[in-house]
Amino acid sequence: MKIIVQKYGGSSISTPEKIIKVAKRILELAEMGKAIAVVVSAMGDTTDRLIEMAKDISPNPPYREMDMLMATGEQVSIALLSMAINNLGGTSVSLTGAQSGIVTDGRHRNAKIKKVKIERIMNLFKEGKVVIVAGFQGISSESEITTLGRGGSDTSAAALAAALNADCCEILTDVEGVYTADPNIVNNAAKLNYISYEEMLEFAGSGAKVLHPRAVEIVMKFGIPLVVKSAHTPGNGTTIVEDKMLERVAVTGVTVDRNVAKIAIQKVPDTPGIAATIFSAISKTGINIRLIIQGISDGKYSDITMLSDKEDMESVVKVLERVCPKIKAGGVTFNDGMAEVSVIGSGIASSTGVAAKIFKTLSDNNINIDSISTSHIRIACVIDQQKVETAVKAIHRAFKLEELIRKI
Repeated sequence: MKIIVQKYGGSSISTPEKIIKVAKRILELAEMGKAIAVVVSAMGDTTDRLIEMAKDISPNPPYREMDMLMATGEQVSIALLSMAINNLGGTSVSLTGAQSGIVTDGRHRNAKIKKVKIERIMNLFKEGKVVIVAGFQGISSESEITTLGRGGSDTSAAALAAALNADCCEILTDVEGVYTADPNIVNNAAKLNYISYEEMLEFAGSGAKVLHPRAVEIVMKFGIPLVVKSAHTPGNGTTIVEDKMLERVAVTGVTVDRNVAKIAIQKVPDTPGIAATIFSAISKTGINIRLIIQGISDGKYSDITMLSDKEDMESVVKVLERVCPKIKAGGVTFNDGMAEVSVIGSGIASSTGVAAKIFKTLSDNNINIDSISTSHIRIACVIDQQKVETAVKAIHRAFKLEELIRKI
């Protein structure tokens, strides 16, 4: 039995007409004899409207009740899509996250998937049915409805594909694949036919919105082929594969993340245990710190700079302001007017001059670099948010990424 897992985002099913179009596409696959599980998000801006409704009722609603509310958006989608497939002559059944066997931990609004019980879905496959699964949600061992946080439907699809040992996981979205840069910024950005798991993980984690990092991590761990392609137009999209299958190129693309806040704690005493005190306090909030840079010590003090998501900045600042007097630090500064521009490529570590070209390109365009971080396939520069488009266009042009054709 050849199993395909597809995921459709909210914009792909935002109207009855689009739902019927997706249903026809699914039936074309089903007629080829493939077992299909389809993960869908809430229609259009449903989730945003549900959140606004909650805010109208309560300024600080309990997380459990928010999960109860937000999980309803996907339930509307799965029911309507299943109706459309059955009306077109197919055989389909819709399942919530709980009904499909997605078991999570008990953390509301950002739960992690612990396991997927596939027995019910496999039985439905044997009956020849298309299975429509509500993304973004699951159920805890305490029978509580949970949601998976940002990008949750991508994560649902990847976890389902891994559990089913699917032949392929397809993410169908508004774009035709993964590009060398955001086409809204660089109009001649090239679509990548292939990209490695490692590169895609960096793309997803540094601002490219076509996939969530957790989804990439799952398919990478289990070796499930993943394809990103358009939900609206035909095409092969972008296939994510193992690095060893691809020719190695120095730079594959440039991404931008505007959801960045810089926070610094100044004049931190240079003594053992101070960093542990600071970050233990932050960890209790559940906030993820994306980057930590400790300045050079003068023998007594150093500065510690960190990056967080913008929505977490206020909470982090409050924690640090409480910690400062305890560790006798100088104070806290913060800035949410920053952005992170990342240059990504499997050959960065083995190619000379990549960093020099990035820095010279930014300098030539009068763009100051606030901070720099690197991995073996990524160089990220934090810059003024107002300079983002200039930076991305200039770097893309400097590396001639519009000419990139990736071979396998």
